[in-house]
Amino acid sequence: MTPDLTIGVVGPHDLVERVMLMGHAAAPLPCRLVAAAYRDEQEAPDKVTRLGPGVDACLFASPVPYDLARRSGVLTMPATYVQLGGAALVAALAKAALDPRIDPQRVSIDVVARADVEEAYTDLGIAATEVHSRDEPGATGTIAAYHERLARQGSTTGALTCLPAVAERLQASGVPAIRIRPTSAAVRTALHTAALLGAHHRLEESQLTVVLVEVPTLREPVRRAAPRYWRDELRLSLHRLLVQEANRINATVWPIDDHSYLVTATRGSIAAATDGFRVLPFAARIRDELGLAVEVGVGMGRTTHDAESHARAALARTQAGKQAQGFAVDREGRALIPAPRMPPQGSTALKPKGVEVLARLAAKLEGGDTVVDAEGAGKMLGVTPRTARRLLRTLVDEGLAWPLPPNRTPQPGRPRQLYRLIVEKLGPR
Repeated sequence: MTPDLTIGVVGPHDLVERVMLMGHAAAPLPCRLVAAAYRDEQEAPDKVTRLGPGVDACLFASPVPYDLARRSGVLTMPATYVQLGGAALVAALAKAALDPRIDPQRVSIDVVARADVEEAYTDLGIAATEVHSRDEPGATGTIAAYHERLARQGSTTGALTCLPAVAERLQASGVPAIRIRPTSAAVRTALHTAALLGAHHRLEESQLTVVLVEVPTLREPVRRAAPRYWRDELRLSLHRLLVQEANRINATVWPIDDHSYLVTATRGSIAAATDGFRVLPFAARIRDELGLAVEVGVGMGRTTHDAESHARAALARTQAGKQAQGFAVDREGRALIPAPRMPPQGSTALKPKGVEVLARLAAKLEGGDTVVDAEGAGKMLGVTPRTARRLLRTLVDEGLAWPLPPNRTPQPGRPRQLYRLIVEKLGPR
């Protein structure tokens, strides 16, 4: 039977080997451990990237590689780290007391929080007034230099370090150093936490999610005469595009009526398709390929009915223009991360698609001529005549172009449809 969870173990070789040897017995759930060992903490972000999306949670050797991975933005899964205070620090102090070169009351300590240092010394009944500690993250060279400087000044008699590379460098420079190694209990606790985080993440990612997509162009009555076949062709093209997008994220699509669609997926798949619910799903491709603006609502729930109800509430908020509240609602009915209605494009305000198309065409018109057909518009826009035809019909529907009577010619085939662009809507240029 394949384990339900996969945990990536990121740390120096000796600790990773230790965790792997402890195996699944330390985890509360069946899981598979994947080793990602490094020689230096700076390699941690690359090791996380190499683990890939198949990992449900990451377990780091200490706060340092965890913080490096978090700051680099590669953590897309839950993560935790092995605690190095408490019993681990006390054990290191015991080793330091056995070293005749080191006075435990005059040492420098890295990574471990100052509060944990003072607590350990208090428990041992030892004063910590001359103990120096640094819990800020940093490169190996920076942390080693911190210990070396204090030793040269005579402020310390040795160093207690959580980083193997720092210990090696200090020993090479003649500074007595003791490794703070995690206890077996701390490793078991961290594995337990990582497994629970991974299980929760798996459940969250598999939440049922419904996406409602509405097309105002198809919902509202056409203000000007337009052929019926155009709307049918547009619906067919939109449905085909949504099916392609749904297949890509393992979702399904159903048309609800002549202007809206329902997509059923999981929270994880929609989160991946929306940059963590920051951009509308499917909207950018629909806009670019079909020239359509869409309204979208995303909802989660314990049942399909609940998810659809939340999606309709989110859609109503989107249609009302309440962008600050976002376009997605979780299974408790709360709005998720706020996001713009369309993907951001620099710092300038977004323009309606029709106005953008009209402006691009107007910039290439010659001799004041404002009449175009699909073939000519396609050349100006750099798209196929079929796509240009859809864009021109969008302009008609938005009141930015006027369809002229078909141009009858002796040649066989469909008459060439001409459109007059209403460039006056662009204002002074």
